[in-house]
Amino acid sequence: MQNAAYRRFRFVGLLTVVAIYLLILVGGVVRSTGSGMGCPDWPKCFGTWVPPTDISQLPANYKEVYTAQRVAKNQKLALTLQRMGFAQVAGSIFAHPTQYIETDFNPVKTWIEYVNRLLGALIGVFVFLTAVFAWSYRRRDPPVFWLAVGAWLLTGVQGWLGSLVVSTNLLPVMVTIHMGLALLIVAMLLYAVDRAQMQDNPSINIRPQAGSNSGLQAVLWVGLLVTFGQIVLGTQVREQVDMVSAVANYANRAGWVAQLGSSFTVHRAFSAAVVVLVLYMAYELWSLGSYLRRLAQGMVAVLVLELLAGLVLAYGALPPAVQPVHLTLATVLFGLQFLGLLAVGRLNAKPKIGVPIQPAHRVVA
Repeated sequence: MQNAAYRRFRFVGLLTVVAIYLLILVGGVVRSTGSGMGCPDWPKCFGTWVPPTDISQLPANYKEVYTAQRVAKNQKLALTLQRMGFAQVAGSIFAHPTQYIETDFNPVKTWIEYVNRLLGALIGVFVFLTAVFAWSYRRRDPPVFWLAVGAWLLTGVQGWLGSLVVSTNLLPVMVTIHMGLALLIVAMLLYAVDRAQMQDNPSINIRPQAGSNSGLQAVLWVGLLVTFGQIVLGTQVREQVDMVSAVANYANRAGWVAQLGSSFTVHRAFSAAVVVLVLYMAYELWSLGSYLRRLAQGMVAVLVLELLAGLVLAYGALPPAVQPVHLTLATVLFGLQFLGLLAVGRLNAKPKIGVPIQPAHRVVA
């Protein structure tokens, strides 16, 4: 019965991670189709739980109504931020010109955004179930339990941030924080599931020499931070694309890339560092065991696909279908690097007397 509880936690935990990656993909579709403000309020959409399908279902002054609601909410947010000492961020909310611009109703964009919200709510349920099923680890391995609970609590914060993203009309700093928190939740869940898997598979007793891969562990940390920074830069590039496209009235798409600012230049140049680090990490991981060899293969495969998507975006007039794929691949690469970091950390750990060390090549059931 207890083993079934452990297996249930690992299954639900992995399912939740996959669902979060799916939500990141759908979120990219929302951005690439310009559907981020398809619902001007939160958590409802145009004041109802089921969005309208025709403009005749809305009042004639719907733009003024939802603009006034958003401005009032943002005024409270800005005041709170000022009291907390974030005066610059508070000022940026109303310095952004889109705060007073309401998007025209578009039923397709409204339902794209609404589906995104429904998926987000479903993932909230998944994360909650992961925390519930982690109860079986509360004494056996408390970090597993607290990582799952922490991810659930942060998911609630993520939902609140989602409402701020809408109320601030996709303010860049809010979008960036929203993305960063999603990656943190993914890392916490991956760590919890990975640690649980190591606890539940003691069939092979391997006692690696402590500290034998400390240099690789440091490189993995650097690579993880560089990939995280590249994703953050990517969100800023996405904001520039939105501004350029709005100014061009969504015409002459082939000329948008040439109008992007320094964030795009840095993002493109920074990709070289990502390539070098990932290839080096994959080369080093290849020699450390069957699981790490498969992990290295996965990292290289995702890196190649990510580079191809980036080239298509840069030289193919930013096709909307490729934008969410590019973002999702970057977050998958982040997750693979994090799993590699955990595995190498286990190789470097000092074995406890009388406690078998689980193998680094059996991380995922």
